[in-house]
Amino acid sequence: QLQLVESGGGLVQPGGSLRLSCAASGFALDYYRIGWFRQAPGKEREGVSCISKSGVNTNYADSVKGRFTISRDSKNTVYLQMNSLKPEDTAVYYCAAYAGGSNYFCGVKPYEYDTWGQGTQVTVSS
Repeated sequence: QLQLVESGGGLVQPGGSLRLSCAASGFALDYYRIGWFRQAPGKEREGVSCISKSGVNTNYADSVKGRFTISRDSKNTVYLQMNSLKPEDTAVYYCAAYAGGSNYFCGVKPYEYDTWGQGTQVTVSS
């Protein structure tokens, strides 16, 4: 069974950077589209970014375009590089996976994914 573990969260000042990691065990991530989501207190979970199974295609929420970059490597890990962080980026960040669908498409809706990690807290504050 696929398991996902997020890491890399923490406290950072506005304008700073963090890199989140989503490490997989049980199956190779090449067979899954991967999404990053976040949930702030009192708010619904929202999609941040995703990467297709092929790794060729990515998508980003408008709120993070130009600041966040998703990538995957050969070590069964997907990353979310977050630059120019803002206080409104504060949330618990989750990665999620889905094995079905196209190799060349991914979406950022939570219902499109069926395996989730436990989350990592990101706090942007001075």
